Amino acid sequence: MYLVPLLKVENLQVDFKVDEGTITVVNGVNLTIDEGEVVALVGESGSGKSMTCLSLLRLVSGPSGRISRGRILLRGEDLLLKSEREMQRIRGNDIAMIFQEPMTSLNPVFTVGDQLCESIILHQKVGKKEAWTRAIEMLRLVQIPLAEKRMYEYPHQLSGGMRQRVMIAMALSCNPKILIADEPTTALDVTIQAQIMELMKELNRRLGTAIILVSHDLGIVAEIADRVAVMYAGQVVEEADVEDLFDSPAHPYTRGLLECRPSLNKELERLYAIRGVVPDPSQFPSGCRFHPRCQEVRTACQEQLPQLKEIEKGHKVRCWLATGQAAEMQKMGGN
Repeated sequence: MYLVPLLKVENLQVDFKVDEGTITVVNGVNLTIDEGEVVALVGESGSGKSMTCLSLLRLVSGPSGRISRGRILLRGEDLLLKSEREMQRIRGNDIAMIFQEPMTSLNPVFTVGDQLCESIILHQKVGKKEAWTRAIEMLRLVQIPLAEKRMYEYPHQLSGGMRQRVMIAMALSCNPKILIADEPTTALDVTIQAQIMELMKELNRRLGTAIILVSHDLGIVAEIADRVAVMYAGQVVEEADVEDLFDSPAHPYTRGLLECRPSLNKELERLYAIRGVVPDPSQFPSGCRFHPRCQEVRTACQEQLPQLKEIEKGHKVRCWLATGQAAEMQKMGGN
């Protein structure tokens, strides 16, 4: 039995160089993922969810982007200290990722079989015949009919839902410890979305694969996640078990996201919408980054950035108004 978490992210910061200077798109993110756990990252577009996930695989690179601070510990080993050759062995083998767009994530000039076998041969060190057999098994696992036939087909011959299943099969082909699913149901119709999410739940139960799910759909999050981290403007603003988060959201942003959902129990003329937009990383406001959009803003919120604090066991929030921080806010002269 392991005494350390499967994955632990400590104080992660990601910077990009732009014409105006350096901007920080992910700032001080801390996350812990245990064996078989499903952790959801939620928040509006531009909150830093996908960039956090790309950082876990060290895919933030090049002259403009870099991981400037923090640690990413896989079974206690810091991935930021690994060489690129070592990371190539880890990607797909220990941590796999399903990218946002199934329509463009597969190479159009290679067959499904060729693309599946390439990953298996690279990471599992097996011959092509054994890899071919393994690939067919994976297509069957993700419930693709006529798996042998699909191996000879090209991506354009498959529907969006089938392509997404192929992406899941590819991600799971080497039995990764962690599966990152970045908006896995994007561009799919509602029926196929439900099938894909049910498939991921079943794979989590059967294989024990830990899942990091990035999603805008709070209904999906409520159904599949064990824990939820709400991100805003590059920071985690609230983290809790899924039941606690939905029953007792502590951050105004989280409450706003939940309020935006349609309800079968209420008759509304129009849905609630959080005013304003997520700020550009080059123009983050002082103090709490949500304060320009917050209906509960106080003076202290505009002056000093609150820290992520635990208000109950396992429930953390970054807000001056949250339980346990109100007194601290008053000392600063907030009203």
